[in-house]
Amino acid sequence: MYRAPVDEIAFTLKNVAGLGAVLGDGRFGDLSEDLVNAILAEAGRFAGEEIAPLYKVGDETGAVLKDASVTTPPGWKELYRRWIEGGWNALSGPEEFGGQGLPNLLGVAALEMWNSGSMAFTLAPTLTMGAVDAIEKHAAEDLKQKYLAKLVSGEWMGTMNLTEPQAGSDLNSLRTRAEPVGDGSYRIFGQKIFITYGEHDFTDNIIHLVLARLPDAPAGTRGISLFLVPKFFVGEDGLLGARNDVHCASIEHKLGIHASPTCTMIYGDGFVHGMAPGAIGWLVGEENRGLACMFTMMNNARLAIGMQGVAVAETATQKATAFANERRQGKAPSYAAEGMAPIVHHADVKRTLLTMKALTAAARAIAYCCAQATDMARTGAGDAALHWQERANLLTPIAKAFATDIGVEVASMGIQVHGGMGFIEETGAAALLRDSRIAPIYEGTNGIQAIDLVTRKLPQSGGEHVHGYIAELAAIVDELRASNVAGFGRAAERIGTALQELTVATRFLQTALAEGRMEEALAGATPYLRLFALATGGAYLALAALAGQGQERVALCRFYADHIMPETGALRLSITEGAHTIVAAQL
Repeated sequence: MYRAPVDEIAFTLKNVAGLGAVLGDGRFGDLSEDLVNAILAEAGRFAGEEIAPLYKVGDETGAVLKDASVTTPPGWKELYRRWIEGGWNALSGPEEFGGQGLPNLLGVAALEMWNSGSMAFTLAPTLTMGAVDAIEKHAAEDLKQKYLAKLVSGEWMGTMNLTEPQAGSDLNSLRTRAEPVGDGSYRIFGQKIFITYGEHDFTDNIIHLVLARLPDAPAGTRGISLFLVPKFFVGEDGLLGARNDVHCASIEHKLGIHASPTCTMIYGDGFVHGMAPGAIGWLVGEENRGLACMFTMMNNARLAIGMQGVAVAETATQKATAFANERRQGKAPSYAAEGMAPIVHHADVKRTLLTMKALTAAARAIAYCCAQATDMARTGAGDAALHWQERANLLTPIAKAFATDIGVEVASMGIQVHGGMGFIEETGAAALLRDSRIAPIYEGTNGIQAIDLVTRKLPQSGGEHVHGYIAELAAIVDELRASNVAGFGRAAERIGTALQELTVATRFLQTALAEGRMEEALAGATPYLRLFALATGGAYLALAALAGQGQERVALCRFYADHIMPETGALRLSITEGAHTIVAAQL
């Protein structure tokens, strides 16, 4: 059973992400260390005692569609009711609409624990939180007043509707259309696929955010608008009225996250009798600027998806460690007692478990630092706000892609530790791998994240922001070199070398972009993101070890430097010398 690592999460928040340094400056009101600890402890309790026990029934039963209505697994509707009664949906929501206004960093830490309990369950409120963000930042005041309070509380849920059968990551071919009615509303016609929780029984209303084209809109992504389309209309008194012309036509049968209904949504086909065809919606933001509005929601979601990777990795590590301490097989030099040794004593199993633990810690640190940057940007002003916004921009694709890759890798290692029993569904190890595999794909594939990092984020501030960040990481290594802490071995040297490799690769890609060698830059994008994340993770593990609390963190940092950090040299070669074989290939 999953047990939330509350102490480790709190330590990383305060000592690596920097929450401890800003708690007392009034940036987050009267938020104190004691309150942070209390929130984390209760979020961990809810994850371990309320969510996790329903994971198996969710995986085995899944969501069921009948007559355009979706039924979630037994106990899940009641779990969601306890979720909103506990105020969890409102944790980081705007105070003006009933939210608690707590830092995104704290919300992200809680998301990790809830996703460890069940990724399929936590997807539901994750999309709602993103919808809140988009509506708050871009919608007209009347829409905010009508919808935000109940979305913030979780009484209603939100969705994100981008993908169509012919338009996946490339939205240029999007066909869903919106026709003005003449009273400020629009009739929406079209089909959307892969809509997470597009239909369910958790709430009595679902608020869909839908990308569509207006008549005579410009071609491509410049001609996309965003619309708010409720499942049920809402009267001026806030009460629900008639059903809108939108429904779920099917749900997907998926590799994992079985309890999360992934819906095909139909807008405006006359499903609702007695009303003219066309789902009624209202414009969010400006005409033909919908993609910019949706990116507010997507950036929120990308970090949240990164937390799914961290969460699955943490659960897989806990499960594999427990199994390795119980399972006995063969003899081991380090086990002197009679009989077969627990497999945790075998060197290869130790190496695997340490790799799982180190990668999970590195991914967690990167994601938390990304969340902290969003908070600092939101609460800052002027140049300071710009600096932190660029930091958040830089770290978001890394947090999403690296953490979700790690989720898959660590879940797979967990199966290996279990041996043949890991391939059997009974142990639950396989379910984690099945769930984790979607995370590198949705909310922008990890290949797209790498392209975004190289082509959009490296050029920030004339290309200098990234080098300033690398210099900050190098300062951690300088502190490591100067420390008198025993047990680090050659960690400072190896992390420092990785940062040098990162600098060389960064300047190579920046030059390639400046000289118009786009194919060469794109060929190196994915290994570059991995190199960036591994080097950053090493620096953050060093920072955690320098912050103290025993030799365990020192040992983990050294293991990471000795066994994981050497990969960065090979990645740099792939980036700077390996493009030709990709560009020239004919497949």
